[in-house]
Amino acid sequence: MSATAVPHHASLVHRLVRLYAGLVLYGVSSALLVVAGLGLEPWGVLHQGISELTGVAIGTVSIGIGALVLLLWIPLRQRPGLGTVSNVFVVGLAIDTTLAWVPEAHGWPARTAVMALGVVLNGAATGLYITARFGPGPRDGLMTGLHRVTGRSVRLARTAIEVAVVAAGFALGGSLGIGTVVYALAIGPLAQLFLRLFASPASPGATGVVAGRSSGAAILRR
Repeated sequence: MSATAVPHHASLVHRLVRLYAGLVLYGVSSALLVVAGLGLEPWGVLHQGISELTGVAIGTVSIGIGALVLLLWIPLRQRPGLGTVSNVFVVGLAIDTTLAWVPEAHGWPARTAVMALGVVLNGAATGLYITARFGPGPRDGLMTGLHRVTGRSVRLARTAIEVAVVAAGFALGGSLGIGTVVYALAIGPLAQLFLRLFASPASPGATGVVAGRSSGAAILRR
């Protein structure tokens, strides 16, 4: 082993730290969008709608929906990774914990600032956990599985899923607003930026993550 070589276990620990930091940060960012009250990301709209209907905490709803989506991987023959299973639980727990500690935002300046912080942190979280390379989130695996089984484009599969969850979430009382639009427009460029920032050229597959996925960076978001 050369003097500059990184031991395998050290690389694994680094990836695990990156994975769980990214998942926790993703949950925090999703909670901040809830606190801002200006509209949520597509799946967040569904989670909030179910939460409003049932009285169950939104993070707990996220865990339940994630588990149900993961069951849909079985007929699609998708293989979950550590990141996939961890995503189901860590993000939801981080959402509920953050909402328990972060106070409500009052006034447009504060709410706008919280919304912007949530969107930026979501992009950073995306870069962290994708570059850890432990597998996609359950919702993204559903999308890529449908793409493989139906032969339709990833973009079409993603659009169809997100339109469906937004419509269902809104019908149940989920929050749509300027935050939803800002998220939709900003998350791709932000995810691409953070993927490039966090991907190490020395890491196996890092080039593929940036070059192959950055143009559709939000694909593997959750």
